[in-house]
Amino acid sequence: MHRLLLLLALVLALPSSAQSARALNTEGFRLYQEGKYPEALEKFEAAARADPKHALAHYNVAATLGVLRKRGEICQYSAHRETILERLNTSIRLDPRRLARAKEDADLEPIRDTVGWQRLLGRSPAKQRDVPELLRRVTWYSPGEGVYGSTRKLTFSDGQRVVLWRRIIDDDANPGRTEEVSGTYTLKGRAITLTFPGRKPLAGKMTPKGVLQFEELGTFLDSPSECEA
Repeated sequence: MHRLLLLLALVLALPSSAQSARALNTEGFRLYQEGKYPEALEKFEAAARADPKHALAHYNVAATLGVLRKRGEICQYSAHRETILERLNTSIRLDPRRLARAKEDADLEPIRDTVGWQRLLGRSPAKQRDVPELLRRVTWYSPGEGVYGSTRKLTFSDGQRVVLWRRIIDDDANPGRTEEVSGTYTLKGRAITLTFPGRKPLAGKMTPKGVLQFEELGTFLDSPSECEA
């Protein structure tokens, strides 16, 4: 009996997973304030593992990844836009109040022009009425081409303006210069027509899943291809 009581006392003395998560999150926040973002990320990740329902830990992972992305340290810490959105969505699902903070958080600027962020704001590519806003608010990237990543980008703006950016790869397979071509677009329902100087109009559409598909130009997504080997 004495041994059982001693064992029970030891178990009760152990910190709970929630307490451990709070301590790790607090330590991570201190490191974040000191500008030690990789170290802070480790603590926030550990806090989320200790208590997967710790909404603030998941939020802090997303925000810190946003900082690392803005610093250009994308590949070192897997600070991809879809990863940031995944952790942010987890945080908001656990605590819907996190969305209000996210709307004001400069650390999350790198994901503002994604379909995923627009979904959090209530816009959906499945709703045809939201297509015009999504088209303008999202930056669209072509899939990766091996080590070159995304070589084309489309941005739409007010006044029916569109800009096509592309990276030129020379005959020796070296990524050389880049160029931007400005044009106009028309939108009818989901159907999009791009017009650039000296080229025939290019027909395309936005799918209900939030993907752009164009003749000749191909497919465009809301995140660039990065860190390909």
